[in-house]
Amino acid sequence: MTSELPEERLAELKSAFAAIDADGDGYVTEAELRRHFPDLPPEALAELSLAADTDQDGRYSLEEFIRAMA
Repeated sequence: MTSELPEERLAELKSAFAAIDADGDGYVTEAELRRHFPDLPPEALAELSLAADTDQDGRYSLEEFIRAMA
C-alpha cells in the first residue's frame, strides 16, 4: 500500500497524521479529529469511521489513515 505512493505524498500524509495526533501515541482518535477539524460534520466522522477504521478499535493508525487519504 505505502510502496505504491510517491515518497513526497507519503511524507505529506505522515506529516498530516503527526499534526492531528495531538498526544503522539501513534493513533488519531475522533476527539483529535474534531479538535483539528472543528467544522467537520458528525456524518463525515461516521463515514470516515466506517471506511477507514478497519479494525474498528475507535482510532486510526497511520496505516489506516494513509489508506483512507491516499
